[in-house]
Amino acid sequence: MKFKKVFLLVFTALFIFVLAGCGNQKKDTTVKVGINNSDTEIWKVVKKKVKKEGIDLKIVEFSDYNQPNTALAQGEIDMNAYQHRYFLDSWNKSHHTNLVPIGDTVIQPMAAFSHKITSLDQLKSGAKVAIPNDASNGGRALQLLESAGIIKLDDSVKMPTTKNIKSNKLNLKFTPLDAAQTARSLDDVDVAIVNGNVASDAKLDPNKAIYTEKVNAKSKPWINIIVVDKKNKDNKDYKKVVKAFQTKAVAKEIKKVYGGSAIPAWNNDLK
Repeated sequence: MKFKKVFLLVFTALFIFVLAGCGNQKKDTTVKVGINNSDTEIWKVVKKKVKKEGIDLKIVEFSDYNQPNTALAQGEIDMNAYQHRYFLDSWNKSHHTNLVPIGDTVIQPMAAFSHKITSLDQLKSGAKVAIPNDASNGGRALQLLESAGIIKLDDSVKMPTTKNIKSNKLNLKFTPLDAAQTARSLDDVDVAIVNGNVASDAKLDPNKAIYTEKVNAKSKPWINIIVVDKKNKDNKDYKKVVKAFQTKAVAKEIKKVYGGSAIPAWNNDLK
């Protein structure tokens, strides 16, 4: 009888200890990241990596270039990864936000696509050209056309608009669209200048682009970045997410998803 009492006391103590241990287990920290649809498979690799760090990474997909920063500024997500520095700078100025980069991801060359011609040399007078309607990507598209010798821009302007075109011999007609819509305009225009992730999402083959932006040292402002609210720039969990992204496993997945149309940029000097 005495043995049974001792056994019961030991069992009860052990049960209470186990319950206490379960109650003290630390829950995973939830981090929400907003991304472009085409990057989902890449971020699944990151999600798996940070799980080992006690972080439950929630992937939130967006289909345009405006929602991710709005969601971040309003606290609906903790970080986003889809934009380059020029776009972020322009956004902060126009929306009076304090969003900052905490890590580099990839650079995706912008390219010209067409369903009607196979070379920019085939453009005829009055041809319609779709370009992104945001200041940074619109300027980038115009610079691409200048590098191809199609137009001439005012060299004194850092981020040009159509108002800064000094020479337009073909009298091209520009159609500004949300960057995410440029690929869908190909049946309505002669040429569309499309961002890399948008082209990938639209299943456009980068090898069939009629002109592609050159990647070099001047391309650094076009490197895509992981962005957070300024007050969270030193958050240790967010830095763990950046570290998990900047790995060989993620670089391998980037190549699988994008082929050569996206270049891992965290260790790239862009010579």
